[in-house]
Amino acid sequence: MNEQIKKLWDKAAESTLDQSWESQTKFMERFAELIVAECMEVFSKDLPEPGDGKMLEVINRVCAVAEHFGVKE
Repeated sequence: MNEQIKKLWDKAAESTLDQSWESQTKFMERFAELIVAECMEVFSKDLPEPGDGKMLEVINRVCAVAEHFGVKE
C-alpha cells in the first residue's frame, strides 16, 4: 500500500472505536473523505484561469493525483 494511503488509513482508523458495522461504516466514510480532501488539495495548487485553454495542465493534475496515491493504469 502506498505510504500516503497508509497515512490516511491510520487517520481514518482513529474514528473507529470497535468492529461494529456502524464503526466500520464511519471508518470507510472518513477514509473516503480524507482521500477526496487530498485530491482537492493537489488539484487546487496553481490552477489555470478558467477559459484559457490549458487542458493539458488539467490532465497533468489528474496524473499528479494518480502518482500521489501510487495509482497505476
